[in-house]
Amino acid sequence: MPDNSNQLDTVRIEQLELDCIIGINPWERLTKQRITIDIEMNADLTKAGASDAIEYTINYRTISKAIISEIEESSYGLVEALAARIAEICLQDPLTQSVEVTVRKPGAVRNASAVGVVIRRSRS
Repeated sequence: MPDNSNQLDTVRIEQLELDCIIGINPWERLTKQRITIDIEMNADLTKAGASDAIEYTINYRTISKAIISEIEESSYGLVEALAARIAEICLQDPLTQSVEVTVRKPGAVRNASAVGVVIRRSRS
């Protein structure tokens, strides 16, 4: 049987919708726009599965509250900068080993449902 001790598990937050100032054009700086965020945080959740105890997992409620608080009161020019800040927030949780953040900005390009970025960050 293979050794799976180095595999990480994933906690997801999907389609978190927030309003924030985002964009480099003058008109984008005047009104909050809707963005959609998907997050995958990777951690070893073996203890959480065995114990059923919250202290051994990533508390997605705490992280989502921190993201909402930060992003809704922020003002970013680039989607890339916003996504990088979200990744930093996720990595503040000591169990999170790596994170993938997808940020989409609906309506940013004509005839496209959204544009966006995917960034990956890790502790190492």
